[in-house]
Amino acid sequence: MAFSIAGKHVAVLLGGLSPERDVSLVSGAACAVALERLGARVSRVDAGRDLAQRLTALKPDVCFNALHGEWGEDGCVQGVLETLGLPYTHSGVLASALAMDKAKAKAVLADAGVTVPGGGLFNRFEAAADHVMAPPYVVKPNSQGSSVGVFLVFEGANRPPQELVAPSWTFGEEVMIEPYIRGKELACGVMAGKAMTVTDIVPRTGFYDYEAKYGEGGSDHVIPADIPAHVFEKAMELSERAHAALGCRGVTRSDLRYDDINDILVLLEVNTQPGMTPTSLVPEQAAKLGVDFDQLVLWITEDAYARGIAGGSAV
Repeated sequence: MAFSIAGKHVAVLLGGLSPERDVSLVSGAACAVALERLGARVSRVDAGRDLAQRLTALKPDVCFNALHGEWGEDGCVQGVLETLGLPYTHSGVLASALAMDKAKAKAVLADAGVTVPGGGLFNRFEAAADHVMAPPYVVKPNSQGSSVGVFLVFEGANRPPQELVAPSWTFGEEVMIEPYIRGKELACGVMAGKAMTVTDIVPRTGFYDYEAKYGEGGSDHVIPADIPAHVFEKAMELSERAHAALGCRGVTRSDLRYDDINDILVLLEVNTQPGMTPTSLVPEQAAKLGVDFDQLVLWITEDAYARGIAGGSAV
């Protein structure tokens, strides 16, 4: 790519309006510092409802979207950036919206030959009233990320999680309920359409929830994953296929589960804007392949800028 970041004006979008705001602030700060080390002029933009006005005033050359969760990762901010004609990192409007909607994404992935869990969508009040499937099962919002609002209902549980009907619930009226797949938690980054490697995530809390994912010492990461070779290759193949089926760009991360007793591998979801925190999986995988953090940030930014100057829509 004929692109030098030195002297370019990069707006790093961070913070935002989702429950993942705090993680985004950390991701964005790390990316902003890396871009400054690379010689870019960086504007840190805490993305609020006035985002369009702020970016119009800043006139950046490219936007590094470090937002996580709803509004920043679900196609909404991507639509704003498309309207403004600004190049931006990661996936476009359609891929972002599709990947964030778990039910629609699962349908597309299954049609593309990607093995996904069973289950379906249920009204949260229905899901809280009685078990809609035999435990163990997993309950999660249909349109959130990063293990926000996720509950594991164990075998023998007397009732579903009552948090679903609490006044504090803000994650939508429909929840995805899937059978719980025992075994290993795996992750596979995809960069430029090619799988990077596979990580085996060992949560210290027993379940890879929000705290295990982002809390210091919340989980151990084994890279490359110590799993049978055929499973390793299959995890990379499914991740590449999922990335392509959803129409993703740049870097994504697929989350998978491997039942090592029954030799069953399923892909849970695709994250179109993986975390870029000190404990995040994609930077660790890149480093394992010899790509340090600054090089990773540079590649993501170059990819966005090249698409922008080529005039190609990321939609």
